[in-house]
Amino acid sequence: MSEELQSTVNVTSNQSLPSSCTNNTIPGYQLDLLPAFYSFIFIFGFIGNSLVISVLCLRGDMKTVASIYILNLAVADLLFLMSLPFWATYYAFGLNWMFGAVMCKLSSSLLTLNLFASIFFISCMSVDRYLAIVYPLRSQRRTLTQALLVAFIIWAIAIMSTLPTFYFRNTYYIKNLDVHACIMDFPREEYSSWCVAMALLKITLGFCFPITVILTCYSMIGLHLKKTKGSTLNKKSRGRVLKIVTSIVVCFLICWLPFHVLTFLDVLTRTKIIDDCRTETIVEAAMPLSICLGFSNSCINPLLYCFVGNQFRENFKHVFSSIRLLQSTISHHNSSKRGSDSKEPEPKRTYENPIV
Repeated sequence: MSEELQSTVNVTSNQSLPSSCTNNTIPGYQLDLLPAFYSFIFIFGFIGNSLVISVLCLRGDMKTVASIYILNLAVADLLFLMSLPFWATYYAFGLNWMFGAVMCKLSSSLLTLNLFASIFFISCMSVDRYLAIVYPLRSQRRTLTQALLVAFIIWAIAIMSTLPTFYFRNTYYIKNLDVHACIMDFPREEYSSWCVAMALLKITLGFCFPITVILTCYSMIGLHLKKTKGSTLNKKSRGRVLKIVTSIVVCFLICWLPFHVLTFLDVLTRTKIIDDCRTETIVEAAMPLSICLGFSNSCINPLLYCFVGNQFRENFKHVFSSIRLLQSTISHHNSSKRGSDSKEPEPKRTYENPIV
C-alpha cells in the first residue's frame, strides 16, 4: 500500500506502513462501521459531557480543585467530540474530505489535543487525591486560583504538543481513489522519520510519563491508607473519594493502552527492529479499532461521574428538579395568561331611550 493511501486509512493515528507487506485495498468494514461508531460516540458523549458541564456550572459546584480538573476534562472531551461528525462523514464518503484544508487541520488537531489534555488532567486529579489524602493539612492551602493556573499550563502544553499536527495535516488528492484525503503531509524524503518522531511524542508525553505519575500517586495512597490508623468511617469516606478518580484512570488505561501499544509496534517496524510482515499487517488491521476504543473514553467518563460519584448524582437530580420546576412555572404562567386573554371583556349594554 502506498504511503498516502495508508495515511488516509489511519487518519487519526498518523500511521503509515510503507511496505510491500501491506495490500493495496481499504478494508470495507472501516467505511461501513466507523461512521456509525463515530456517530454513536458523538451523540452520547456530547449529551453526557454537556450534562457534566451544566451540572458543575449551574450548581456552582466549583469550590474544589477536583471540580476544576473534572470540568476541564469534560471540556477537552467535548471539544474532541465536535470533530467526530467530520470524520464520520469522511469515512462514509469513501475517505473523501469535503470540508477544506482548514477544517482538516482543526479536526485533526482537536483529536490530538484531547489525547494530551485528557491524560494531563487525569494526572492532576491523581496528584490532587494524593495530596488530599497523604497530606490533608498541607493540602488545605490549595486554592482555586492555583488550580486554574495549573489548568492553564496544561492547556498550553497540550496545545504546543498539537502544533506539529496542525502544521503538517493537509488535504491531498489521491488519484487512484479520486478523493481529497486529510493526511499528515510530511516531507516525502523523511516521511518515516517524522512518523516515528510523532509516535514517540504521543507515547512518552501523552502516555508513559503521565501514567508513571498516576501509578506513583496511587501506590503512595495505598501505602498511606494501610499505615493510617483511623476510624472505619473515616477510611470508608476516603475510599469513596478515591472511587471516581480511580475509575477514570482505569477506564483511560483500558481505552487507550491498545492504541499506544500498536503505535509502539509501528515504531519498531518502521525502524526495522521488527521486520515481520505479520506484525505490520496486525498493526494496520487493528489500529482503527484501537482508535475507536480510545474515542469511546470520551463518552464513558460522564457515566462514571453518574454511577460512581454520589455527589454528582445528587447535583444532577437537583438541577433536573430545578429545570422541571422552571418548566412547570413557565407552563403555568403561559396557561394563566392564555386563560386571561380568552376572557373577552363584557360589552357595555346600551338602552334605548323610551321617551324618544
